Amino acid sequence: MTLVVFLVLVFIAASSGAVFKPGTWYEGLRKPAWTPPGWVFPLVWTILYVLIATAGWLVWEANSHGIALYFWAAQWVFNTAWSWLFFGLKRMDWGFADICFLWLSACGFILAAWNLVPLASWLFLPYLVWISIAGVLNLTVWRLNPEWQASQRA
Repeated sequence: MTLVVFLVLVFIAASSGAVFKPGTWYEGLRKPAWTPPGWVFPLVWTILYVLIATAGWLVWEANSHGIALYFWAAQWVFNTAWSWLFFGLKRMDWGFADICFLWLSACGFILAAWNLVPLASWLFLPYLVWISIAGVLNLTVWRLNPEWQASQRA
């Protein structure tokens, strides 16, 4: 039953991405040539969300309700907030700050879970790789579009 709870939680995080979509604003921004095509994101995130939920559930089931789950909860908050910050508010700077905290909390989970349930840590590694790519993409798009950020501060 707790697996269902973790799956519902990641579904809530995924819903943030469904509510705050890239849209025409994002399409109009300059992006690096290596930006993944749009169809890659839902495919990758579906797989990652299953891995994220499973990792959290494994730690919970090991009766390890300590620091690893705090990191899991923190990454959930930052993951859920990113689409709202970047696409909803159109704040590439805040999105980048958020993704940095997301990266740190995912690393924290991996380290905290390692001695408890190594499999949970391994399940988070693809997520960490994707967050890293997303962070570099966020930063690159932000730097390629300085005029947009200037208009946001005005």
